[in-house]
Amino acid sequence: MIVAEGRQLADRNFAIEDMWTGVFSSRLFASGFGQVGDGRSFAFRVDQHWLHVEIYRPRLSGPVPRAEDVVATSRRTLVHVDVSDKRSLAAAVRDAVAAAEPVSR
Repeated sequence: MIVAEGRQLADRNFAIEDMWTGVFSSRLFASGFGQVGDGRSFAFRVDQHWLHVEIYRPRLSGPVPRAEDVVATSRRTLVHVDVSDKRSLAAAVRDAVAAAEPVSR
């Protein structure tokens, strides 16, 4: 699912660029990535009933973020979210990005 084509932010504050969902061994998985309006990027993944989000610093030096590039994280339960519905999952990701806490170093 491409939510923001051509890396353009629809509302200038949040965009999911790609999202993948699927079932493997009767477990639902999802992952994806996007951008927030200030130039930072983020990635998310679903593991069982948990949503994990990492937000990276702006202007990454390479295509794959390293541990030191993570500036904020968020983890939330997905017990009341229909993960098979991409709109519901996108809303949960948006909320998790907004609630992410800075990483202490």
